[in-house]
Amino acid sequence: MPSLASPARPEPAAPAPWWRERFMWLVLGGPALVVVAGLGTVVIASRGADLVLPTQPAALEGRATPALQGRNHAATPRPAPEAGR
Repeated sequence: MPSLASPARPEPAAPAPWWRERFMWLVLGGPALVVVAGLGTVVIASRGADLVLPTQPAALEGRATPALQGRNHAATPRPAPEAGR
């Protein structure tokens, strides 16, 4: 005759190792991907770095004169109208 006590519960299974958990790879995968992408960016930037361009007007040797004149003309305010006109 079966007993009226609660049925025997099965033993819980041993937890899986951390590397077998899918969520753990999701948690570690994002930051790991960012680190790899950052290192790749550093390598690309260091291998293909462009030369630094001169920024002083004297170093430009007159090549930027039209651009400088246009900038100065656009920044110059209009003269005030004369009172008698």
